[in-house]
Amino acid sequence: MRTLVIDTATQALSIALFDNGDLIAHHHEIAGRGHAEKLMPAIAALPGGGRANRVAVDVGPGSFTGVRIGIAAARALAFAWQADLTGYSAMTLIAAAARQDGAKQWPVAVAITGGHGELFWQMFDSELSPGGDLESVPIAALAAQVSAEVIYGSGAEALCAARGNGLAVPLHPDSRLFPHIPEHGLVPPHPLYGRGADAKPMATPAGAG
Repeated sequence: MRTLVIDTATQALSIALFDNGDLIAHHHEIAGRGHAEKLMPAIAALPGGGRANRVAVDVGPGSFTGVRIGIAAARALAFAWQADLTGYSAMTLIAAAARQDGAKQWPVAVAITGGHGELFWQMFDSELSPGGDLESVPIAALAAQVSAEVIYGSGAEALCAARGNGLAVPLHPDSRLFPHIPEHGLVPPHPLYGRGADAKPMATPAGAG
């Protein structure tokens, strides 16, 4: 059983290929932008072109564009290979990284960079079950809301700076940690944007019909 993991929801471009849970190959970089141009060549460079029996993809939250790129590629490859397709949240993967990092205080807080001065955040218990709904909150408001001493994720430094205290562990999703997500942490491969679209429909002029 081979599993290809695709993660482009955030600034990280992270892919990994597993055989029965053992890591065969991976590619991980903080790409920022350019996921669309880099993703398929990175997959093609994996052993066997990355071909797998199962494809797992980060469904968000994160960049609207990055989420769409990853899911579109995962769907296309799963269809071409007649492979199973599943999803996972960026927040869950970072919580898994916190557990592998030896986090001792649970629940843990995960915060990743959002848009317009906001952070996505969520709490997780030691079984990697969420302690509440995913939210996108302005940094200043979140600083008054989150009391956890240690913050994990790409938004950790900004949140700790806004609070004036706490320990930040800056992490981006890393596809190599996918096997550490429990079965209950897997989700359907549908986008999890975490907030509304930036673009708003134009208002209909008065009197227009």
